[in-house]
Amino acid sequence: MKILVVNPGSTSTKVAVFENLDLLVETTIRHTSKVLNRYDDLVDQIRMRKKVVLDFLKKNKIELAEIEGFIGRGGLMKPVKSGIYHVNKKMRNDLETNKYGEHASNLGGLLVHELAESVNKKGYIADPVVVDEMSSVAKISGLNGISRRPLWHALNQKAVAKKYAKKIGENYEDLNLIVAHLGGGISVGLHKLGRVTDVNNALDGDGPFSPERTGGLPVASVYELAFSGQYTETQLRKLNHGFGGLVSYLNTNDAEKVAEMISEGHVFAKRVLKAMVYQIAKEIGSLCGVTRGNLDAIIITGGLAYNQAVLQPLLDYIDHLGEVVVYPGEDELEALNFNMYQLLTNQTTLKKYT
Repeated sequence: MKILVVNPGSTSTKVAVFENLDLLVETTIRHTSKVLNRYDDLVDQIRMRKKVVLDFLKKNKIELAEIEGFIGRGGLMKPVKSGIYHVNKKMRNDLETNKYGEHASNLGGLLVHELAESVNKKGYIADPVVVDEMSSVAKISGLNGISRRPLWHALNQKAVAKKYAKKIGENYEDLNLIVAHLGGGISVGLHKLGRVTDVNNALDGDGPFSPERTGGLPVASVYELAFSGQYTETQLRKLNHGFGGLVSYLNTNDAEKVAEMISEGHVFAKRVLKAMVYQIAKEIGSLCGVTRGNLDAIIITGGLAYNQAVLQPLLDYIDHLGEVVVYPGEDELEALNFNMYQLLTNQTTLKKYT
């Protein structure tokens, strides 16, 4: 069975075709600012991104009709449980209207729906960023009327947690793990017997700051900034995610470039990167505190796990907390394919988006 996997990012579209669990071909198609600026809205990009997927298939002599499974990255929609979902009318409407927020991942379900529908098949998503398994206690924020909301790298966190469980011959559902995904955004989750009972909101201002997001900020300073008259609401949102973190301090979201700056003697860059690592370690440590000592391992994953200027100082902070395992990079394409393969082979149950 051939399976098409589509993972849209803000400036790229990752595409892969698998045969069962084996990768056949993959690519990352970059979209320049010149191309993206032609579109007023995110949804307007669908036709362009659909064309680049079809061009990729044509180049590799794969007919759309050959594809048995179509699956894409899940986007911002109502909170759901972990699993695989058919891209139905309700989901499409929520993604098209950006009802729960605008993000490039919203295009994943929409793209695979259009591609699948053209050959009379269905499109799917799995473990979107809004997977919600948080405990009721973890959701209490400290201000009545505002709840903590998970928005995290569910797909990759779940994938590496299950990979680790398989490696040690255990079931994911029998382990207690802390998984830290370090990328453009940073999410740190407590995986307790198969459920992520606590995790920071990696997009909207919670947890450690990241290459392009502010993380949690002192609240009084935020509302002073909000009412200063210097910024519109849209501009403040962009400061929070997109122009926060390393971008705010060093004008780059590239941690490798920051590492180069440090090697060239840039003292402030060294301090800022150290602060980011320090905050990641604090987030991991805070979750360790609520495991009551019942912790099997800490897993570090995401693109920043390749960066030794980030990884080594982080390990120095946390290696006394227990076993630490590193899975650098993202397994999102592989994880999406695995979910689709399980559905096609009747090894999992389809969930319904309502």
